[in-house]
Amino acid sequence: MLKLGVIGTNWISKMFVDAAEATQAYTLTSVYSRREASGREFSESAAIYTDLEAFFTSGIDVVYIASPNSLHFQQVAQAIEHDVQVIVEKSAFSNPKEFEKIYSILREHPTVHLFEAARHIHQDNFKAIEAQVADMDVISGATFVYEKYSSRFDAYLAGEEPNVLTRTFSAGALTDLGVYPIYAIVKLFGLPEDVYYFATKLANGADGRGTAILRYADFDITAQFGKMANSYQRSEILGRKDTILIDNIAELGDVTYVDADGKSVEISTTAPENPMMAEAQVFADIINDPDAHTDEYEELFMLSQRVNMVLTQLRQSAGIEFPADHA
Repeated sequence: MLKLGVIGTNWISKMFVDAAEATQAYTLTSVYSRREASGREFSESAAIYTDLEAFFTSGIDVVYIASPNSLHFQQVAQAIEHDVQVIVEKSAFSNPKEFEKIYSILREHPTVHLFEAARHIHQDNFKAIEAQVADMDVISGATFVYEKYSSRFDAYLAGEEPNVLTRTFSAGALTDLGVYPIYAIVKLFGLPEDVYYFATKLANGADGRGTAILRYADFDITAQFGKMANSYQRSEILGRKDTILIDNIAELGDVTYVDADGKSVEISTTAPENPMMAEAQVFADIINDPDAHTDEYEELFMLSQRVNMVLTQLRQSAGIEFPADHA
């Protein structure tokens, strides 16, 4: 059983720990938090650390990192240098420069794997979408929507600077919520030929919401996402006369295929109660038997790298810079 350490004590960390332990492939042994009280509130049984060096030398096999985006690079690098397997929340890194540096460190530690926790692409309902797309004769275009009001936006309106809405932490709508549709698009259709991002910027320069256009040789894909409004619009993948309808590109609760005659067929199954179980199992399988999963791991790593590149290109097209870009 893999000894799991966690950096970050927010709700998503709790969800991952629950998913990981439900697979029976992990056991939580260590938690890092800047404040011991927060760590103890997160787990009553795990060892709590407020020092990263002590945390990484505590005997953990794998770390799940869910700290602010701008902190990922240093924490991932430190984990790799201690030969600890890494699962890092999306967005993994601020830019391709950071990704390349991490890749160089990984080459010096060949037994370590790096995974980006893009949970939705591992779920059965996403695989059903992939299979249906592969079976469609023509792709005419697509629209992906993931827009929901953030409780942290209230704090922003009150004059605060929430981590998820500030460029200081390499954050904003694109890197927090837009990463879901962008991951899906790149996984389904590969790298686009060109990208454009029309961002609604906040007073601090971060993007509160926006619309991205990814151009391919024969079609365009639109992604709409944000943290300052709620959208209930479905996502769609257009064939010629057939269409895939998706209730929510991140949650993937209901997926329907409408054929050329207008007949609807539900191609989804009941979504798991914890949407992170599938990825947790995939990561454990690769860690425990890397030789049997070499191709799968390389595909995931390349996908993560491509998504990082597309996110950066989109951000640059909107004139959004992070302090990490100049580090």
